[in-house]
Amino acid sequence: MGQSATTWATSILHDWGGGRALWQSGRMAKPRHIVVAINPNAAFGKNARVGDAVVAQVVAAGHEVTVCREPDYTSLRAATAQAIKKADALLVVGGDGMVSLGINLVAQTRLPLGVIPAGTGNDFARFTNLPLADPHAAVEHFLAALERGPKVIDLARASKDGEHRWFVCILSAGFDAIVNERANTMTRPRGKSRYTLAILRELLRLTPRTYTLTVDGVTTERQAILISVANGESMGGGMRVAPEASITDGTLDVFVLAPVTRRRFLWLYPRVFSGRHIGEPEVSLQSGKRVTVDAPGIVAYADGERLWSLPIDVEVVPAACRVLI
Repeated sequence: MGQSATTWATSILHDWGGGRALWQSGRMAKPRHIVVAINPNAAFGKNARVGDAVVAQVVAAGHEVTVCREPDYTSLRAATAQAIKKADALLVVGGDGMVSLGINLVAQTRLPLGVIPAGTGNDFARFTNLPLADPHAAVEHFLAALERGPKVIDLARASKDGEHRWFVCILSAGFDAIVNERANTMTRPRGKSRYTLAILRELLRLTPRTYTLTVDGVTTERQAILISVANGESMGGGMRVAPEASITDGTLDVFVLAPVTRRRFLWLYPRVFSGRHIGEPEVSLQSGKRVTVDAPGIVAYADGERLWSLPIDVEVVPAACRVLI
């Protein structure tokens, strides 16, 4: 960025974060080239200004910034993939969809990934203790991590018919995936209420599915309402499906919810947010390194992003990603 861009960034920073003179903090000792990828539609557009403020704060800290901001996900991914070829770090601004974009670009490379949570779910930010609802603090956290150096985490790799996708949180292949698929076909209402309506519609049709589940070579048939393959502990904005899951232990946690009535499902649902569903008789967890999930008529989602119809193979890849957390 030139002088005029720096002046613009300083103005934005003053308006947003109290005008802190970050260039006086000593962080300019090691200027880096940071690519900042911004989702302008994060949190259904409620956080549209966050991206500009993040860029301003990073510039004020003495770093060179390339901004990637496109009208759609495909274009943003392509622009970011091009921009990071000469970058020192990738910083994504948005929710778990942006985390997904980031990890699918930097997995098994040396380029580190930073995250400014500005979405609705922000599950990666939750279980890595990034500041939530405070983008200024999140940028401060990122800048400090940039000086400390990256941490190495595991990723999960989903595969089907020669295609591969990385995820860091959880792959869903049950009721929650069905709700996502329903919501994505709805045009109204807009915003978060669309997902609430999708939940209510699918709850009326709550029916167990027959799954073929293979964990580390052992295959079983299961009747289930929910099956999730977890690398991290939560999804859906804090649902701690696998509260003991770790992104550094080299294993996946496989969560299964056996058939339940609608009333029992509604009793269990709020307990997932605190992890208190663990130990209930309908809930089972097992760990493994390779998992295959199969059932007819279900499209899987991972980190909130649509994958493919089942069957899908999943494997954990230890130390696959460098993150600035």
